[in-house]
Amino acid sequence: MTRIGLISDTHSYLDNAVFKHFKDCDEIWHAGDFGNISIAEGLRDFKPLRGVYGNIDGPDIRADYPEQNIFSIEGVKVYMQHIGGYPPNYKPGIKAVIVREQPQLFISGHSHILKVMYDDKLQCLHMNAGAAGIQGWHQVRTLIRFVIDGKDIKNCEVIELRR
Repeated sequence: MTRIGLISDTHSYLDNAVFKHFKDCDEIWHAGDFGNISIAEGLRDFKPLRGVYGNIDGPDIRADYPEQNIFSIEGVKVYMQHIGGYPPNYKPGIKAVIVREQPQLFISGHSHILKVMYDDKLQCLHMNAGAAGIQGWHQVRTLIRFVIDGKDIKNCEVIELRR
């Protein structure tokens, strides 16, 4: 069993509450738009960190994090890309990668809109953690916690942070 803390769109702001909410997580996954390398370093010093760069991230983030991150954890294949869209409105090219790679979980960020939804046609769960930073039009800052247990993705929790 692996406990995951999912965060996105910090835009150079990392609320200390993130550490409280992710204290029992085994890994943190950042779906892009870190904003600066200190955000990545702060998370990486706290827990193992996986991530992708976002459209606002500079060369320091891009040197450490890819545009696409495809990996397996326990029995689940994961595909993460910052600008990805959501079922069935994927960004051009994303659906082709999902069809080719056949992940069970697709994670994106960018929209600042929290979504957890299943794509029946592609048999893939989509998650977007919304935005944890203070820049952007979103009214509520959000995180997601969930568990990967073998091939099961379960115990999904949405966490709202104070504005």
